[in-house]
Amino acid sequence: MGIRIKTGDIVKIIAGSNKGQTGKVTKVNPSENKVFVEGIGNRTRHMRANMYRQGGKKEIQIGIDASNVALVIDEKAGKTSRIGYGKDKDGKTVRIARQANNREIK
Repeated sequence: MGIRIKTGDIVKIIAGSNKGQTGKVTKVNPSENKVFVEGIGNRTRHMRANMYRQGGKKEIQIGIDASNVALVIDEKAGKTSRIGYGKDKDGKTVRIARQANNREIK
């Protein structure tokens, strides 16, 4: 069904070298199953000079696999949840938090 994390969500990293850190999602790449979190995954890329540009260093951001992040549903307590889909009373499809008794995610 694709990535259930959206741009602007607050997520917590649950695996990898940045485990335990939280941040806001800046970009989502569903074709590569990657999530870009602000302040996490910043790297320096060394660019070789060529006919069109000067060489030097360039700051880039590396995406995190979507399976390594969990949505934060309570920012104060840092509680996370898996995400599902359900219907609201109007019949629209909405995201729901599984660990919060299927509460709708805004």
